Amino acid sequence: MTLPDLRADCARCAALCCVALAFDRGGMFAYDKPAGEPCRHLQAAGGCAIHARRAAEGFAGCIAYDCLGAGSRVTAELFGGRDWREAPELLGPMMQAFSAVERAHRGLALLAEAAKLPLSPLQKGQLSSLAAALTEAGGDLEAVMRLDAPTQAFLRSLGDRVRRRG
Repeated sequence: MTLPDLRADCARCAALCCVALAFDRGGMFAYDKPAGEPCRHLQAAGGCAIHARRAAEGFAGCIAYDCLGAGSRVTAELFGGRDWREAPELLGPMMQAFSAVERAHRGLALLAEAAKLPLSPLQKGQLSSLAAALTEAGGDLEAVMRLDAPTQAFLRSLGDRVRRRG
């Protein structure tokens, strides 16, 4: 099973989590921010103005968040390194692709954990097929969402193996 890189690489991303995600004021974020609006701490050239002080400034949610490589995959692979800040018309398509790829990467991360279980040859084949389909779905949110139910059903079917291992 070959997976895309599921590690965040902020240097190769167009700060998609800083603009695409909404957050609510509370214990994890110091203010409300709707999806599609850049975080007030996002610098024009990229990067976070309070990166070293995020926890102290009330942004523990930023520290806890991991896009699993979705942002860098969208920016580098799907948009060829282009950035919504230089081409504002890309913001909507990049946000939609980010949502899809992040969802796919979360499913892929679960499948990668499932691959560590003692699976039958049939289960290994199912897992590989689902992983390939999620990887191929790329930034197509509808395609990724169509794969949610079969992926969740497959993972639920492994419950007995998890309990035996646990």
